[in-house]
Amino acid sequence: MSRAISNASLAQRAYRIRRHALLMGEVQGQGYIAQALGIADVLAVSYFHAMTYRADDPEWEGRDRFLLSIGHYAIALYAALIEAAIIPEEEIPTYGADDSRLPMSGMAAYTPGMEITGGSLGQGLPIAIGVALGLRRKSLGSFVYTLFSDGELDEGATWEAAMSASTHRLANLIGIVDVNNMQADGPSTGIMAFEPLGPKFEAFGWFVQRVDGNDLDALTTAFDRARHHDWPGPRIVICDTKMGRGVPFLEARERNHFLNVGPEEWSQALEVLDAARPL
Repeated sequence: MSRAISNASLAQRAYRIRRHALLMGEVQGQGYIAQALGIADVLAVSYFHAMTYRADDPEWEGRDRFLLSIGHYAIALYAALIEAAIIPEEEIPTYGADDSRLPMSGMAAYTPGMEITGGSLGQGLPIAIGVALGLRRKSLGSFVYTLFSDGELDEGATWEAAMSASTHRLANLIGIVDVNNMQADGPSTGIMAFEPLGPKFEAFGWFVQRVDGNDLDALTTAFDRARHHDWPGPRIVICDTKMGRGVPFLEARERNHFLNVGPEEWSQALEVLDAARPL
């Protein structure tokens, strides 16, 4: 069944996704926490507004698939899967531990709800092409949502997949790009000139929308249009997000691809997040 809820409830879900991520980050004292905070609104809309799935049956064939191309964002997806009750909240303290179902990089063999193993960037969209083709061949009405990063726009495989998706007229494929303009080596736009991104995907035959990825109203509208538009091919929602969203002192870090968070700062971050908890 669909999980669509009000935007006020989505704000609560996004808050809890951020909180789950911070608690996991505190376990290891490190992690890609700025990305998790930044993408939380997108994940809340994906799992509690747009997608169809069964929490008690993560491998139900009729589900929509969510493919995480960015393996190092696993902490963010785990937080969403915990909020969706696909993974028990009690597993948060196991994050990154030996034999945990929550390894620091996403691995499909270990984690319920993790559709693919991420790692080498640029692989998610090509895999999504195969999944979408397979679902269409089975005459299933499921959608394939694929989250990838602006850094993955540097990879040729991403653009080959973009051409392939339109060639095969994959109207059941919805791409999501997290444009936070940060990579390990610095600002993404300073490493590879991928802008103007929207017109490029349009030229590749995609139905394109670009929104503030931390604006729930804009996201729900965009995700609804992506799913229900009559465009005869793939759709993409380009999301401009803020690294560290919800914790201002983390947002302000100049280089926050992999945040150096001090031991005392984890509790401070939780306090700041809780103080701004949506009603």
